[in-house]
Amino acid sequence: MKNQIVGFFTDEAMWMNILTSGIRVTIIFILTRLVIRVVYKMIDQFLLKQEKSRIQVNSRRFVTVGELLKNVTSVVCNFVMILIILSEFNFKLGPLLAGAGVLGLAIGFGAQSLVKDVITGFFIIFEDQFAVGDVIKSGEYRGTVEMIGLRTSRVRGLNGETYIIPNGMITSVTNYSLSNSLAIVDLPVKNDQQLKDTVTLIQTALEGITERRPEVQRTPDVLGIQTLNTSEYVVRIVAECNPNAREAVERQIFTDIKQAIEAREMGQERAQG
Repeated sequence: MKNQIVGFFTDEAMWMNILTSGIRVTIIFILTRLVIRVVYKMIDQFLLKQEKSRIQVNSRRFVTVGELLKNVTSVVCNFVMILIILSEFNFKLGPLLAGAGVLGLAIGFGAQSLVKDVITGFFIIFEDQFAVGDVIKSGEYRGTVEMIGLRTSRVRGLNGETYIIPNGMITSVTNYSLSNSLAIVDLPVKNDQQLKDTVTLIQTALEGITERRPEVQRTPDVLGIQTLNTSEYVVRIVAECNPNAREAVERQIFTDIKQAIEAREMGQERAQG
C-alpha cells in the first residue's frame, strides 16, 4: 500500500499529463472568455447602431434584447467549454450529447408557439420593422405601438382599446410612421361658383397654415377639379405633413376654408346691406 502511494506521487508521466491537461484547460477557459467578450462587444455595437437609426426609440427594449443575447452567448460558449474540458479528461460525450439532443427536441416540440413568438420578436427588432410610438396596422389591428416584447407586442387602438398581439401572429405590418403622410381634402363646390374664385379663396385661406400647424411641411397644393356633375364640382387639396398628422391637418384645412367662406359671405351681406 505504501509503495502504491509513493508510486502515485512519483509517477512523472501521470503528473506530466495532469500538467498538460491543466494548461489546456486554462487556455480553453481564457479563449472562451475572450470569445464571449468579443461577441458582447459586437452585440453592443449592433444594438447601438439600431438605436441611432430610429428617431423614436425605447432604449429599454434594446437593453433587454442585448442582455438576452449576451446570456445566450454565455450559455452556449460555456457549454462548449465544458464539453471540451470533459473530453480532456477522457469522458465519453456521445451519451451526454444524445441526451441533450432528445431534451432539446422535447422542449422544441412542446413550446413551438413560444419559440416562434421569440424568433419573430428578434426579427421585428433587428429588421427595424416598427418601434414604440409608431402607428401600425397588422391584420385587423391598428393603433399606436406601446410596447415590443420578445413574445408579445402591445398596441393601443384608435379608440383607446389595447391589443396584446403574440409576435408569431404578426405576419405583415403596415407602418404609417416611417415617412411623411399626405393630407387629401376633397372640397365640394356648387357649380354657380367660379373655379378661379374658389381656387383663390382656398389659397388665401391656407396662407400661414404651416405656422398654425407645424406638422405641415409646406403650403398645400390645389390640384384642381377632381370630379364634376350637374350640381357641383369637387376640388382636391393635397398637403404633405408629418407621419400620423394626416387627420389633424385635414381638419385644419376644412376649418380654414370654412372660416374663409363665412368671412366672404359676411362681406357680401355687408356690401348688399
